[in-house]
Amino acid sequence: MQTLEKHRNLLFLAASVAVLAGCGSEEIASPGSGGNVTVNITTPPPPPPPPPPASTLVTPAPGCPTIDDSAGLRDLGTITGPTGTYRNCELPSRFTRSSTLTRIPGLLYSLGGRVDVGNDLGAAAASGQTAVVLTIQPGVVIFGSTGTSWLHVNRGNRISAVGTATAPIVFTSRDNILGLTTDDSQGQWGGVVLSGRAPITDCTIATNATPGSVNCERQVEGATDPAIYGGATANDNSGTLRYVQIRYSGYVLSGNSELQALTTGGVGSGTSISYVQLHNSSDDGLEFFGGSHNATRFVITGADDDSVDLDVGYRGLIQYVIAVQKTSGGADSMIELDSPGTTATTSETQQPRTFMKLANFTFVHRNSASGNGAAMRFRGAADASLVNGVVVSPIACLRLDNTATGPSILTANADIGKVGAPAFRSVAMQCGATAIRAGDNITAAQADAAFNVAGNNNISTFTASLTGGFVNGANETARAATDPKTVDAGFETTTYIGAVKDAADTWYAGWTCNSGTANFGTTGTACTAVPRP
Repeated sequence: MQTLEKHRNLLFLAASVAVLAGCGSEEIASPGSGGNVTVNITTPPPPPPPPPPASTLVTPAPGCPTIDDSAGLRDLGTITGPTGTYRNCELPSRFTRSSTLTRIPGLLYSLGGRVDVGNDLGAAAASGQTAVVLTIQPGVVIFGSTGTSWLHVNRGNRISAVGTATAPIVFTSRDNILGLTTDDSQGQWGGVVLSGRAPITDCTIATNATPGSVNCERQVEGATDPAIYGGATANDNSGTLRYVQIRYSGYVLSGNSELQALTTGGVGSGTSISYVQLHNSSDDGLEFFGGSHNATRFVITGADDDSVDLDVGYRGLIQYVIAVQKTSGGADSMIELDSPGTTATTSETQQPRTFMKLANFTFVHRNSASGNGAAMRFRGAADASLVNGVVVSPIACLRLDNTATGPSILTANADIGKVGAPAFRSVAMQCGATAIRAGDNITAAQADAAFNVAGNNNISTFTASLTGGFVNGANETARAATDPKTVDAGFETTTYIGAVKDAADTWYAGWTCNSGTANFGTTGTACTAVPRP
């Protein structure tokens, strides 16, 4: 029995040793043997680096599109600025067929010099004539390659530049594309000129022609080659400008003559001009030479001469104007008004007489060194009727002038179609130490009597409370307005003075550009930047 038990214990011990040997020394070690327990952990590989951020710079379009004009577009390669690189497609020097400039990402159109829309079709329409129409799509950007670049729509032809509040059409300079413009930049290309067949005065082509007749024609100011306007078609149609910016224009084309941002000559009432910003012209913001077209919703910033210049028999309605001048330089008056183009006595008797009808305007004049010495200067025996205005100026607000022997700006004269003294209704002015000053052959008292007519609700000792520089505040809101339709049935009825009723009235926003002169809100871009087509 002992032997059997001994053998059984030996077998059990041998089996136990075999089991323990199968476990391996790395997993279990006997106490006191110096072995360790090791746990193997697999480390995942690091994540791949994030992809590089997508470039926000514009890349050029692959080429220039085909247009209907036989001359086509000239591919000048690319042009690069802070926002990226663009295809540069130069317009033909003359459009002889109706054509459309389409909006294409990464593509800009350029003016290599003077660009004409059609040929001059004369002072009166004739059978067999076909108008050339230049259509420009919303968001298109066109720049002047040189100082002498400008766009001219000839008589009998039309432009259809219709942008939108979110995609305005922009005319600008090469420096603007290159990122070289500042708040002081100006005069870097010519501008936009519309020539029409409506009546004008101061005939210069045939100097013995009757003013206002089909034979009364003039040459566009500053143009060296023929660019003629004038005729007897009051309802002539030169096309449409809507939601358009014109920046950094006004180059001297010849002599002492330079173009404005927007120049119209003999343009008729069939033409539609609205929602237009004119920024940093080296001459006037706009100048209307005769004609009978209306204009609404203008923003004029940084003009280096006058914001609004009207003469040569212009007779139209202008409503809703924000105009802000720079504080220095040549910035002159907010309005310079003449009836003729010269100050000669014989010119001041010509008809049609300039008759400016202006409603709902806010003028912020900021240059105390203005050459005209007043925010508004009327002369040439022109007629004027202003309603629902706000004028802020560090100098005199109003100056009226007469020639020594010509007709008086203060007196009606049926023989020459003169209505009477300039009329003001619901106009509030915050002026310098002298609100209404003496002019040539007009005393301050005479000018004051023309402004402060009893019952017309004018004030020349106003304290402005404009917010944001041009939006009505409490003091403007408190002023009683006059229905502009009492001046002319063609105006819209308004119940407030000034161009902008209140903070909720944002007709100027989105399609305008911002500068140190005026800021129109976050929906607009900087004037020094180029919208990306």
